[in-house]
Amino acid sequence: MQKKRVFISSVQSEFAEERQMLFCYLTTDALLGKFFEPFIFEKVPALNTNPSNVFLKEVEQSDIYLGILGEKYGIEDATGISPTEREYDRATELHKTRLMFVKKVQIRHEKETAFIKKIESDLIRKSFIGTDELKTAVYSALVRYLEEQELLRLLPFDATINKYAKIDDIDERKVKEFVRVAQLKRSFPFDETADIKTVLSQLNLIDEERITNAAILLFGKDPQKFMLTSAVKCCQFYGTEIEKPIPSYHIYYGDVFQLIDQAVSFVMSRIDAKVGARDKAVSVDVDFELPREAVKEAIVNAVCHRDYTSNASVQVMLFRDRLEIWNPGNLPYGLTVEMLRTRHKSIPANPLLARPMYLYGSIEQMGTGTEMIVKQCLNFGLKSPEFQQDVDFITTFWRKEEAVNTQVSDTVSDTVSDTVSDTVSDTVSDTVSDTVSDTVSDTVNTQVGELLCVIKENTLSSADIREKLGLKHRTFFLNNYIQPALKLGVIEMTIPDKPTSRLQKYRLTEKGKSL
Repeated sequence: MQKKRVFISSVQSEFAEERQMLFCYLTTDALLGKFFEPFIFEKVPALNTNPSNVFLKEVEQSDIYLGILGEKYGIEDATGISPTEREYDRATELHKTRLMFVKKVQIRHEKETAFIKKIESDLIRKSFIGTDELKTAVYSALVRYLEEQELLRLLPFDATINKYAKIDDIDERKVKEFVRVAQLKRSFPFDETADIKTVLSQLNLIDEERITNAAILLFGKDPQKFMLTSAVKCCQFYGTEIEKPIPSYHIYYGDVFQLIDQAVSFVMSRIDAKVGARDKAVSVDVDFELPREAVKEAIVNAVCHRDYTSNASVQVMLFRDRLEIWNPGNLPYGLTVEMLRTRHKSIPANPLLARPMYLYGSIEQMGTGTEMIVKQCLNFGLKSPEFQQDVDFITTFWRKEEAVNTQVSDTVSDTVSDTVSDTVSDTVSDTVSDTVSDTVSDTVNTQVGELLCVIKENTLSSADIREKLGLKHRTFFLNNYIQPALKLGVIEMTIPDKPTSRLQKYRLTEKGKSL
């Protein structure tokens, strides 16, 4: 991070000690030294140029003008203006941050008095008596500056006001859907008719017209516009190492609820499963190789409890022998990896994000999530999952050995109930992704975009397309890829009057080709 330049301006002869003190203080202080780079004339080497021009140039290149006023006004130029006031005027003209400190004295030059009154009409200045008071006042002013610039936060990231976002960046439909579900699941004290600001206020996500980072992550129209790395990256690998070729790679965008649904769907549609017999019930069950609720819990934890100040994203990586979920950040103070295997206290890294997710039913607030992950994996006959705190926090699920070397049959009946698809993914996100292909229209969702990129100029069967996409489950593929693409009119059947024909193939329409 580039340091902020602080131009220290005063009558040099009157404040020689104070100027040297501030220069050393801002240079060596453990906190301020990380953010600020001071400038005083005394540190400038001999130059064959007009000093006034040097000063004004430095003001232009600085971020903060720090002025110290006292008894003397200073040497006046041809127009009767001192260098200090000239520098102040330039800082004002350029809309620089101005911090003014006035020493309490018995007698003051009349032009200095007039200068102070001029300043007081523009901004609030701080008085001081001695060097120690000046030092304290400067420290307070600069820390406040860091807070206002969001370079130094006293609040958690999710509770911090986002200075770029406005209430119009919140999707009202998402808020109403949240209220509907939260009222049903957790008796949230509002219904869908509640005003959006009232709901956000109840959740502590808004301060007058200013909204928090958590509000954007939960209900934003485009959360990644403000927090690019809040996306979730999902990869599938053929082997047990991170190496090419990569059969499937997605970057998912959207609010936290959409990210969770998409990441869970990615995993569950690419692991082995067994479909129950239809003659035993109207709907059929799908027995997945990994416990779905445990996978979802791990992904929820990664999205909810990650460090959102990190430049890294949550990563979900499916290998031949394991599933790894990487979460940027560290365990909260007081928690250890060993404690995660038993019931422990809940210490959310992002409390304003965690509460709405609890109300929505995505998480519990009792510290039982990781304990549940362990129990479900053991009940599935799997090796105990692993939790590891490295640079990132990593949760590892171990796949069954027999699942590593076997394939689930591709001949799942077309007539399998739609509840199979519902099991694979609670909701198919309509979040648009422009990363599938630079040429895929924003009106096409991620799955349809993949489909277009695979078919291209070819005419392919369902089995051919699934093989290219790395998908095993036929029903999930039909419901989430083929049917949406047919409805959008971007693909067509080669035998439209016999949709279930074993000879059926698919090709792009003219609309699909244009996309």
